[in-house]
Amino acid sequence: MTLTRKNTMLLAAGGSLALLLGAFFFQAIGYAPCKLCIWQRWPHGAAIAVGAIVLLTAPLVLWALAGALSAATSGGIGIYHTGVERGWWEGPSTCTGGGNALGGMSGADLLSLDVPVDIVMCDEVAWAFLGLSMASWNALASFALAALWLWALGRPGRAA
Repeated sequence: MTLTRKNTMLLAAGGSLALLLGAFFFQAIGYAPCKLCIWQRWPHGAAIAVGAIVLLTAPLVLWALAGALSAATSGGIGIYHTGVERGWWEGPSTCTGGGNALGGMSGADLLSLDVPVDIVMCDEVAWAFLGLSMASWNALASFALAALWLWALGRPGRAA
C-alpha cells in the first residue's frame, strides 16, 4: 500500500478507531471510565467521522486539519487528565476530591439513598503500564495520530 494522502488519513482515522475500541474493551472487562475518560473519547469519534468523509470524498487539506485537531484535542484532554491523576492541578469537582465538601450537607442529605454510587473518580489511576495511566497512553497515541494527520498533508494526493 502506497502512503498517499488519502491512505495516510485513513490510517490516522483507523488509529483513532483502534484507541476507541481499546477503551471500550477496557470498559467491557471492568474498568469503568471516569468523566475525563469519556471526554477523551469524543475527539476520537470526530477523527473517525473525518476518516469516513475522506473515504467517501477526497483527501482535502481541510479534512487533514480537522483530523489533526480532533486527535490533538484528545491528546490535550489526556494531558489534563494525567495532571489530575498525578495531583498537578485540580480536576472537575464532579469526579475528583476527597469528600471535604460534606460540611455543608444536612443530615438528610448525608443519609439519602438518592445519590449515584457508581461515580468513577478522575484523580485515581484505574490501570497503568510502565508507569503511565490510560490517560497518559491516550495522550501519547493521540499526539502521534495528530502528527500522522499533519504528515498526510505532505503526501502525494489532491492539493485542494
